Amino acid sequence: MNKLNFNEIYILENEVALLRPLTMQDFDNLLPYSINEPTLWTYSLVSAGGGADQMRHYLNLAMDKKAKQDSYPFIIFDKRIKEYAGSTRFYDYQAHHNTVQLGYTWYGKKFWGTGLNKNCKYLILQFAFETLGLDRVEFRADNNNARSIAAMKSLGCTVEGVLRQNCATEVGRRDSIVLSILKDEWFGGVGEKLLLRC
Repeated sequence: MNKLNFNEIYILENEVALLRPLTMQDFDNLLPYSINEPTLWTYSLVSAGGGADQMRHYLNLAMDKKAKQDSYPFIIFDKRIKEYAGSTRFYDYQAHHNTVQLGYTWYGKKFWGTGLNKNCKYLILQFAFETLGLDRVEFRADNNNARSIAAMKSLGCTVEGVLRQNCATEVGRRDSIVLSILKDEWFGGVGEKLLLRC
């Protein structure tokens, strides 16, 4: 078992996607999404939509969480069309429990339904279970975010339940659905099935 090293530069890639560590230098790569597609963050607890100040704030928070060894954010590059597509991250890493959450995932709308998400999720889950040897990867989403929930179920996640009003948002409180994949499930067929769908 290898612990997640927050100082390590992890590069995850296949023929479709490349994930590398997100940095403040990615501001220009992601700013167009903030300006042109602010609704990408409708269900997010941390929005980058609305322009330069919001994107800079989003990146600053991500870098701060990484410095505190809570999160490891990635930027996503679509190798087929050679464009930056969005971001995802490990967060709430708990070495003692050998678990992590996977989220803060978003893509520009032109990448929706292209298979990019499945390729990214396969790469990051393979890394989580086969390189880091984690026992559990957890996913959470706003319980009203049907698109995100459907995407997580399609990866092979198991729904565990709903945390009622567990998060404060700009418009009130939200219910969060909790899903997960366990190491035994990944090696028991979830990983292989997901690879076949990439």
